[in-house]
Amino acid sequence: MQRDLAWTRRAATVLVAATLGAALGACAPRTAPLPPPGAARFPAFLYPAPPDGLASGPAAARHQVAWQWLQAGDFRAAERNFTAALKESGQAFYPAEAGLGYAALAQNDHRGAIQYFDRAVAANPAYVPALVGRGEAQLAIGENDGALTSFEAALAADPALTTVRSRVEVLRFRGLQDFVASARAAAQAGRLTEARSAYQQAIAASPESPFLHRELAELEHREGNVDAALGHAGRAAELDPADARAMVLMADLHERRGEFDKSLEALITAATLEPNEAIDARIDGLRAKAAFAAMPEPYRAIESSETVTRAQLAALIGVRLEELLKRSGRRAAVVVTDSRGSWAAPWILAVTRAGVMEVYPNYTFQPGSVVRRADLAAAASRALSLIAAENPRLAAPWRNARRRFPDVSPGNLSYPAASLAVEAGIMSPMADGSFQLSRPVTGQEALAAVTRLEALSGAPVR
Repeated sequence: MQRDLAWTRRAATVLVAATLGAALGACAPRTAPLPPPGAARFPAFLYPAPPDGLASGPAAARHQVAWQWLQAGDFRAAERNFTAALKESGQAFYPAEAGLGYAALAQNDHRGAIQYFDRAVAANPAYVPALVGRGEAQLAIGENDGALTSFEAALAADPALTTVRSRVEVLRFRGLQDFVASARAAAQAGRLTEARSAYQQAIAASPESPFLHRELAELEHREGNVDAALGHAGRAAELDPADARAMVLMADLHERRGEFDKSLEALITAATLEPNEAIDARIDGLRAKAAFAAMPEPYRAIESSETVTRAQLAALIGVRLEELLKRSGRRAAVVVTDSRGSWAAPWILAVTRAGVMEVYPNYTFQPGSVVRRADLAAAASRALSLIAAENPRLAAPWRNARRRFPDVSPGNLSYPAASLAVEAGIMSPMADGSFQLSRPVTGQEALAAVTRLEALSGAPVR
């Protein structure tokens, strides 16, 4: 404000000088008539003061007179004197171009004013009065970007122009709003390239705004540009560590890349910032995904396998029924001679000690052997026994089950296990009612059976 006032005081000084000149007219010849004294009509205009080297001489004097006529509201007299100042200097006195620009601006001839201001700026690119005047004219006709450029150039030449600084801040904010509105509208309409460009322009105007980076990250995520999206989401979180939405977005992106540990870390942070049941549920799911991703490849392949091995079944039971096996308290001493080199060795030990899967009489487990429906039924019936020991009332409906199968007689050694597995809902008979003891078990069948056992093992005791 002080610097803006300085420019205004210069204009006031000119008015005083002109008044004194009128009073002393008898002592010195006047080269041009002066307007009568009075209040300035356009006090907000910055007087286009001649810089050093142009501040004296006939053109400067004529320029001062012209400004007085402009402030008095006589535009024709002002224009006539500004034009005379230009002629007297051989068109070199560019402050008069700025003066003509202000005269046009006062008459709402904004485009004409811009032409005059442009000529003054061409002569002196750092001439503040012309830059400010051009900015005002551009603003009047809606050329906000041009006005911002003019005002910024004026500030660069004179940082103390507080009123101009306020104009710049308002224009930047208004421009930012326009960019954001355009970006959101384009994104909603599916014009993603246009939306990205608008967001990038908004970020260029306000690089420290975290929500801009987050919204651009969401757009990139929508287009499948995961790396770009992560970059912007990370920047949003860096600028605003309390932005829970940015953390959830980062969790989504890391999960999309299979980086479950990083996704889990981001979600936990989001839950800390903004407690939410939906986030808590996602955390539980991600923990399961992270644990699954950390499992050996043969375990991860179970669901899609056409057949499963004893090692895979042992691992599936050992992982999904871990708590049941621990609660059973059974820790039978077993000797297994062929599991040490197996990827599933820890789970083979757990299921054999708990008695859910058997070791053959020759002390082998045969990890690579294919599991058949008789084998799965046997493991299921043993797991059901552990569940029944904890929850007898739950087991009552299927404890004495006697299911009939056209291909398995009650005298078959595998009949009790097959009947129990079917009655408890762990396994299903074939479409024709048969059990097919020797049929290989698929990965989906094994997973479904163990999932049902897991549900029963967690049922409340009644």
